[in-house]
Amino acid sequence: MPKLKTKSGAKKRFKITASGKVKYQQSGKRHGMIKRTTKQIREHRGTAVLFKTDGDNIKKYWLPNG
Repeated sequence: MPKLKTKSGAKKRFKITASGKVKYQQSGKRHGMIKRTTKQIREHRGTAVLFKTDGDNIKKYWLPNG
């Protein structure tokens, strides 16, 4: 069997933590900030962790090598 390759788009967008959770960058922070409330801008700061089932799918299909 050939080796499974990591999806290069996922490589740039997700990181796996030491405990196996999948971290991602919050969306909606590139442009159009004037339309968004201060609360929205504040809550989208930094990174977030995906829900377990979504994270499992990312690891299974797009990041098979961790």
